[in-house]
Amino acid sequence: MKRILIFMVAVFVPAVMFSQAQITTKKMKLEDFPEKITKVVLSGNIFVDGTIEDAIKNRWTISPYEFCTLEEFEALKGKEDYYFLMVVTGQFRKEAEPGMIMLSLVKGGKGADLSLDKMLEVVTLPICSAEYPSGREMAFMPALVDIIENHVSASMKRDYSAYGGLETNSPRLDAARGKRVVIAESDLCSSADSSFLASLPGGKMEILPDDEADALMEDGTANTLVSYTVTPYEAGPGSFCYKMLIDAGTHELYYYRKQRISRSAGAGFLPEELSRIARR
Repeated sequence: MKRILIFMVAVFVPAVMFSQAQITTKKMKLEDFPEKITKVVLSGNIFVDGTIEDAIKNRWTISPYEFCTLEEFEALKGKEDYYFLMVVTGQFRKEAEPGMIMLSLVKGGKGADLSLDKMLEVVTLPICSAEYPSGREMAFMPALVDIIENHVSASMKRDYSAYGGLETNSPRLDAARGKRVVIAESDLCSSADSSFLASLPGGKMEILPDDEADALMEDGTANTLVSYTVTPYEAGPGSFCYKMLIDAGTHELYYYRKQRISRSAGAGFLPEELSRIARR
């Protein structure tokens, strides 16, 4: 009997210990977001900073916010009382230098003084080329800020959204049925030539000059998805590009794809993607 009791206790104790263990998920870590101050870190680039400032003042509603300098960020990054929305540069392994400017939302906390990698990353979204931005980011910045807000809201509700990232959380193209889709000319891959475009079924997708596509976004045109692509200025094999389709009226992100550039697949919307969009 003693041996049986000892065996039962040996099995039961680990079970009790396991039941008392607490796992803090990313969703749980973000529950304090609406009460914490989001520090919007200004980079010192007057063109990028001005565009971000305007978008934050006009669009940010999910939490209280304050603008701060890089020096203030360095002093505050180790405190859990703050989230930080900041401009960062993205450099991939095969690139000689950073090719893209990104907007990253992170949470302050212990260890941040040792490495920024220790900070909880909420979401990072590319905004433009690091060298010679096209200027299209000015038309899209309000939408990009809204996309970040929407992702935070979803991440506070579901761990699937918190861990899945923008690509996982974007609706499928099927959800865009009935909507007008506009692809800016500069967002086309070089292999999507005029003969290929002529072979696509008409009526469901339009190719427009950049300024006309951007005007649709700036005007908040209803039921219209507009393309936006971010890629390094001198993109080559090994670099990445990001492709988006954004609803001009609601700023909902309908399509988001990170693509590695290769000799056979250049930057921009590829023929197979355009075919899917045109035939949806």
